[in-house]
Amino acid sequence: MALTAVILAAGKSTRMKSKRPKPLHELCGRPMLDYILRACWEAGCSKAILVVGYGKDEVIAQFGSDPRIVFVEQTEQLGTGHAVRVCEHELRQVKGSVVILTGDVPLVRPEVLTTLVKGHHDDKADASMATAVLEDPTGYGRIVRDGKGDFVQIVEQIDCTPEQREIREVFPSFYCVKAEELLFALSRLTNNNRKKEYYLTDIYSILRNAGRRVLALQCVTSEDVIAPNSRQELALADAVMQERIQRQHREAGVSVSSAGTVYIEDGASIGPDTVIHPFSFIGRDAVIGAECVIGPFAVVPRSSVVQEGTTIAGNVSAETTILQ
Repeated sequence: MALTAVILAAGKSTRMKSKRPKPLHELCGRPMLDYILRACWEAGCSKAILVVGYGKDEVIAQFGSDPRIVFVEQTEQLGTGHAVRVCEHELRQVKGSVVILTGDVPLVRPEVLTTLVKGHHDDKADASMATAVLEDPTGYGRIVRDGKGDFVQIVEQIDCTPEQREIREVFPSFYCVKAEELLFALSRLTNNNRKKEYYLTDIYSILRNAGRRVLALQCVTSEDVIAPNSRQELALADAVMQERIQRQHREAGVSVSSAGTVYIEDGASIGPDTVIHPFSFIGRDAVIGAECVIGPFAVVPRSSVVQEGTTIAGNVSAETTILQ
């Protein structure tokens, strides 16, 4: 099945108190947008339509060398539905289905997108969504189902009744929609809501009311939905990503003796039987051989190489690394 991604990355870092576009804020040495794109590629997307706005030149400068990415500018902020509408020209050239994500969900895993796409395909759905059940659903659109458990609609929190606010199943904006059905629904979006915005979530009710098959698949964890809007939330997401990175290295045969005092950036390669001692930093894309001892109090710079069997305590030196 042909698969295209649309990523909404036009937002400003208002609550971050930053001039940097929100999707370029980093987790473990990589921009948030980098992780989202990677998840899309690993889930089978062959092309990404990236909606840019605030700080567009910075975003394009960082990701513009990838021929799989097409950039579309959103000059007005009229809601998520409007953000996808500006992609209509590109969408008319798309065959198959479209995965839509926002540019601030760096913890989304490719496994979640793969499950969503597979469910969409196997169910022969016209439009599908991945949902999550959260202890605290505040801020998310609620999933309303009928007595049989089938999807009825998504209600944004601001428009919820008191009863709907109690619903814990939410929509974290993970979409999968047939391209032609997406275009059909976009043409029928209205801004008849309290915010007077075009909600992309309304496409599901539009399609359901038109007799199309809509699937709501509960397959997202509470970690996957974290969308940092502040420095505090960014730190929380960074901690989750760091735990994932360290777990992957442990599963590959690396010992990390004090998880809370070690920081390993994304993309570092570490050989088996290497031990990482407390208060050590390993930079992005560093390569460390097997049977090394790193730390305590070691710094391995980004893109450096530590030869097999090396012991480093204190800052790394030119004798023990090769800068690439």
